[in-house]
Amino acid sequence: MRLARPTSCGDPPGGRARNSRDRAQGRRAFLTAAIGLGLCLSVPDGAFARADDPRTARPQEGDRLVFAFGDREGQIVTPEDLPLGGPQQLAYPMDPVTKIVRNGSTLNLAALIRLDPTQLTDETRPLAADGVVAYSAVCTHQGCTVSMWQAQAKTLFCACHATQFDPRDRARVVDGPAPRRLPMLPIKMVDGVLAVAGEFTGRVGGERL
Repeated sequence: MRLARPTSCGDPPGGRARNSRDRAQGRRAFLTAAIGLGLCLSVPDGAFARADDPRTARPQEGDRLVFAFGDREGQIVTPEDLPLGGPQQLAYPMDPVTKIVRNGSTLNLAALIRLDPTQLTDETRPLAADGVVAYSAVCTHQGCTVSMWQAQAKTLFCACHATQFDPRDRARVVDGPAPRRLPMLPIKMVDGVLAVAGEFTGRVGGERL
């Protein structure tokens, strides 16, 4: 069954949010509901971005990676939290000093997968940490969230238009209409937890972002 895709993101019901906490709660509720339903999130990055909000800043080296949604939202993700061989876990970067989670932009959402390091390609392995790889969770086709997993093929799956990406090979497109790989987020281990090691390897977002 084909699901409808949100075309815009307005203020929460009842009028414009009065403060940043209201905006953050509205944004998280929208993202959680949309991802849970498998909806595309092909909305402009500016829909959730504010120039004076540090939560919209792109991932910075040293940022920790935290659960994006669910009961453990905001808690640090460790390799042990990730099942070997998938599926992926959606995460946001967090400033380790201020503890600000960079969830003010959908383009900061990352997909973490723990794989056998021997199965990673030579180009992928240097950007991984103990077999854990991180990719943008925004499909390069039309900006949907890559929130599903093909267990048999061990590929990241975008439900909007059925694109599959191989996380063992720099998220190479193996099927579907996406025109390019998912950008990789280099990561490293710091004090036993996952941390950002550099910028995304390419432009994040789909054709319309």
